Amino acid sequence: MKGEDDSSGGIQSLDAALRLLAEMAGRREAVSLSELARDCAMPPSKVHRYLASFLHAGLVVQAGRSGKYDLGPGAIRLGLSALARHDFVNRTADALPDLVERTGLTALLSVWGTQGATVVRWERAAVPTVTSMGLGTVMPLLNSATGRAFLAWAPQAPLQSVLQAEMGRATGDLPCDAAGVAALVAPMRKSGFAWVDGRFIPGLVAIAAPVLDWQGEAQAVVTLIGTDPALAEAQGATVAALREFASTLSFA
Repeated sequence: MKGEDDSSGGIQSLDAALRLLAEMAGRREAVSLSELARDCAMPPSKVHRYLASFLHAGLVVQAGRSGKYDLGPGAIRLGLSALARHDFVNRTADALPDLVERTGLTALLSVWGTQGATVVRWERAAVPTVTSMGLGTVMPLLNSATGRAFLAWAPQAPLQSVLQAEMGRATGDLPCDAAGVAALVAPMRKSGFAWVDGRFIPGLVAIAAPVLDWQGEAQAVVTLIGTDPALAEAQGATVAALREFASTLSFA
């Protein structure tokens, strides 16, 4: 069909159809034809034709009385298939060198293991930070940026035995009860990253951000370590780079 293919090699009509599906996916409720037409800047008659095809394919369903449209079982099957193929840990590990190159800082990737927050990838910067940590190190929950990121974003049930043990031996200004932990992580959740200064490991500063799944829960945590106290400044370039990196690899 004349004009069907665009200059980028795509198919214009398919691009338009996918834009409609993306608009529906971004909503939390069913939507009317007129709303879709308005928000996607398409003629209602054109939107109606696309929706008819989506209905036939099972990608969309239509409510009875309201006549509004919502994603259907076909879209659910596609989504579940994509989720099953999404490997958070390996995808993040493969991208870690790019973050190190961008920030000039050593980066580590951690997952929740049987013993706790466990380092599974260590990517050293050109000028590495001297530390005794390495692959297989289990990071504490309360006094490490990595652990605090798990506290803020990971499912809480698997953390409880480790957390209870750490609270039982907490000293100084570390929290020793649930209220204290909530107060510790609240500003970190709000800021989108976790941090520690040099009080716990003298001279070492760390920031961490979660790689989130479709439920908004941490599947992994990426941490940058350095010696400059300015590293943890919320408006700083390094924090921005870390948050962008984790967000790009997240599903949420």
